Amino acid sequence: MANNQKKGFFLTRWFRRAFMGSDQEVRDIMQEEQVQTPFKTMAKNFFAKHTVRIGLGGFILVFLFVLIGPRYWVLDLSEQDSTLINLPPSSDFMSVPKEMQGNIVDLAAGKTYGIGLDKNGKLHTWGYTRITEKVNLANIPDEVQAANIVQLAAGEDHCVALDDNGQIYVWGNTRLQQGKFSSDMTKAMKNAAKGESDPSWDIIQIEASNQFSAALSSDGTLYLWGNTNMADIKLRSQYQGNIAKVALTANEYICLMKDGTVAYTGYKDKGSPFAAIPAGLEGKTVVDIAATSGSMAALTSDGEVFVWGSSTAGEKNVPAFSGKPVAIYGGRYHYDALMEDGSVVAWGNNKYHQVDVPGGLSGITKIYTGNFANYALDASGAVHTWGLKGFTLGTDNLGRDLLTRIVNGGRVTMTVGAISVVIATIIGVLLGGLAGYFGGKADLLIMRIAEIVGGLPFIPFAMILSAVIGTRLDPTQRMYLIMVVLGILSWVPTCRLVRAQILAQREMEYVTAAKAMGIKEWQIVFRHILPNVISLLLVSMTLDFATCMLTESTLSYLGFGIPLPTPTWGNLLTGANNSVVIQQYWWQWVFPAAIFGVCTICINMIGDGLRDAVDPKSQER
Repeated sequence: MANNQKKGFFLTRWFRRAFMGSDQEVRDIMQEEQVQTPFKTMAKNFFAKHTVRIGLGGFILVFLFVLIGPRYWVLDLSEQDSTLINLPPSSDFMSVPKEMQGNIVDLAAGKTYGIGLDKNGKLHTWGYTRITEKVNLANIPDEVQAANIVQLAAGEDHCVALDDNGQIYVWGNTRLQQGKFSSDMTKAMKNAAKGESDPSWDIIQIEASNQFSAALSSDGTLYLWGNTNMADIKLRSQYQGNIAKVALTANEYICLMKDGTVAYTGYKDKGSPFAAIPAGLEGKTVVDIAATSGSMAALTSDGEVFVWGSSTAGEKNVPAFSGKPVAIYGGRYHYDALMEDGSVVAWGNNKYHQVDVPGGLSGITKIYTGNFANYALDASGAVHTWGLKGFTLGTDNLGRDLLTRIVNGGRVTMTVGAISVVIATIIGVLLGGLAGYFGGKADLLIMRIAEIVGGLPFIPFAMILSAVIGTRLDPTQRMYLIMVVLGILSWVPTCRLVRAQILAQREMEYVTAAKAMGIKEWQIVFRHILPNVISLLLVSMTLDFATCMLTESTLSYLGFGIPLPTPTWGNLLTGANNSVVIQQYWWQWVFPAAIFGVCTICINMIGDGLRDAVDPKSQER
């Protein structure tokens, strides 16, 4: 029995090899036959080309980028910050030089930079230090490098340094009197240079802010200088000599007095939001003060924190402390509190992770806080940082993160393009199907309408329509208007394609059979004929998708599309028509143009691949 089975198997293999080829050849033939369905054939031909695979992969990456990206880069249409305007791509705002680790004497944090002094007396700068084309804070004057510096302060556009002889140095932007000292300061520094002792010029604290600075002596004398038009830098005489610490906001200041009280010592009096000292501070001893851009904070001896002023980013939301804070520090919109056990607690605005204190941080002895950066020094001298490291793609002329706007702008542009194509396809399929199947007067009427619409100058007509109607609409309604306008004006090519295909298909046998079976006319058109031309329709939709995206971006670029502040790839390119932006702020147009160009090229590559895949004449069999 077994021998008969072996003989049968042997004969079968011999017959297949003799008349059908080898086993591998048979498998190849079967596989070839299995892919001969129209869809499999089209898919095989589509993915056979390297350019199509590259285009598909590129489009998928861009699509996922704009689809998932807004969850991580959240768009705030009201966002703007004058301290972050026109910053180039960077990630080194808090890159403290290695030679300063464990070797820090003093450190000061500015808006996008830092400056430090090591134990060898050398000054270091890092981050984005350029203020203007000609002013760079990294260019430390030789007289400052030669001096024996003991204290540093970092402002918005200038730096201040104090040496061991009581001399104060200012460099950076000094065009608005940031470096112009009062007569009594100049006299005191001259006397100090001669070695003459003056208790009123024994400087223990220096601070710098937005175009003004302050210096405080050990006897409680406060000196203020800078742009008087920008800041309130006057001091009521009754407070002079009794000041223990000063804290600067963006344009004002407040003082901690030697008796443990807090006083507003400026001249605005009740006109200042800082003049209204919290009632809860009465009867309590204040041990530290700090300031953000628009608020003040006071720390009492029993560990309670009071915040007042213009709190716009949650600065007044003081958390419940598990321990006792011993010092407080202020950034632009956030506060840091150093706890008794060496840990750090932060609160306020967290847009740039400036309150995300690293886990496990302990043993901290000193904190240096800038606008959006935090530096914590532990007992070993190591520096721990958290906050704004930089902007991957830079910022625009309002200080907005360009990466966030590109991600969210891409979603708007793709949505407008996709919905416009859907509207144009629906109109084109309906009218093209009716014209191609019924012919006669219906065909004549529809095609004359198509010729009229197709003969309109597209961009000028869309601009006029958008300008006339769009002024009465809000940005969201205007976005819907752009979708409808693009859809209504883009259906003509689709209509002609569907009409031509249906004219050829309606004479086929399956249509005659459907009529003989009594199937309704509209069912024959849309359920029997249309599926046979759907492959060409997909090609048309793919190419139209890129065209609608380009058209929307063109309208937005010219100012007739979706208005700012809602971002689209088109209106992000409006800066490209400015020679200053092109030359100095290249990232504001290069990155939007690059991702838009990659996206449209990938879509066109996919469309070309689909067209070749569904064209039987392109296949050599």
